Amino acid sequence: MQPAHNQPAKVDVRAGTAKDVPDVLPLIERTANFHAQLDPDRFRLKPGVTDSYRRWLTGRLLDNPANLFLVARLDGRAVGFVLGAMQEDARIYAVGPIGFIHDLWVDEEQRKQGIGRDLVQAAIDHFRQHGAEQVRLDSAVANERAQRLFRGLGFRVSTVEMLLKV
Repeated sequence: MQPAHNQPAKVDVRAGTAKDVPDVLPLIERTANFHAQLDPDRFRLKPGVTDSYRRWLTGRLLDNPANLFLVARLDGRAVGFVLGAMQEDARIYAVGPIGFIHDLWVDEEQRKQGIGRDLVQAAIDHFRQHGAEQVRLDSAVANERAQRLFRGLGFRVSTVEMLLKV
């Protein structure tokens, strides 16, 4: 039986590989530009942001299986991703390893289909399997849509970063 025409196609969320990097880089650039528009003082971009991400993805993230690079594909096309890394908290805190979600993106036309939720849940599961005691992330204060998503998955506000331009 074929799905009805009005049903969304199945999105494939899976671990990213070096072959996915060229398809994800344009999405990463959209993410960086989105944040730069939200708060230019906080997220002002250096030239070559795409090359910096390429080096980070193909180096640090893909070299360590505990780190995170997930891709969401729809009909073979990359429509979203999540990037993160395992890290240690400050030595003064009695918290074990932390999974930190650095970036999440879903293309605008694919939103409200649960792709972001699937990506973040897969990230949580990944970090849990690699021994993370907590999963953390930052969200731009103006990005209320993302914050609703994160709260819906059980995240809570734990710190508030403040900025003073001098």
